Amino acid sequence: MVVTVFRAIRPALFRFLPVLLFSVFLLPLFDVQASGTGVRDTRDSGTLEFSARLTWRTGGKTSHAQLFVKGDRYRIEHRGGVKTDLGYATVTIVRLDKQQVWYILSQRRLVMAVPLTLDYVLPLAVTLDGEVSRSRVGHAMVGDQEATLYEVVVDRHDRRETYYQWVDEARQLLLKLVSQERDWSVEYGRVILSTQPDYFFETPLGYRTFDATEKQADEG
Repeated sequence: MVVTVFRAIRPALFRFLPVLLFSVFLLPLFDVQASGTGVRDTRDSGTLEFSARLTWRTGGKTSHAQLFVKGDRYRIEHRGGVKTDLGYATVTIVRLDKQQVWYILSQRRLVMAVPLTLDYVLPLAVTLDGEVSRSRVGHAMVGDQEATLYEVVVDRHDRRETYYQWVDEARQLLLKLVSQERDWSVEYGRVILSTQPDYFFETPLGYRTFDATEKQADEG
């Protein structure tokens, strides 16, 4: 029974979390690697802490969330929630250090834990892996944030793709990334560099944790 639930949940999450589900080609652009010990972030992100409004677009659909980043962990508070077969998850916590992703289902006081894969890693680095050229276009704005606009060409596995990239030069932050070939973009609005509390990235007290991987193995 648990196996059936887990397998049914995954497609639902894929429909409602487009920004976290990049293609095999896009994922390597964002400074992440799969190693023998799991997924790791190759950015020097140990001291990176900020909050921002996260907006992403793919396949004609635009979605919004509030994002909190603390080094190797993210907290994503979804506007409207993420639909799963166990109910709506209001929050997703990505823990690169623990190699897990936690979906917080508040109505059921339940945390659904799934293994971390490259699908869940956000693009945060200014430098894109596989860059073959970078051209400065000029001054631009992302909302009320000043930025420098670049055109960046990336070559990964003999496939090229061109992006527009907005960068906060003073703080060296990626603010927006847009593919010129596809209907895909991600934007970080109202970025505030500040220390984020540790409890933002922990499971809530009194919640039961449902480990999908262990349950599936037990049923197998």
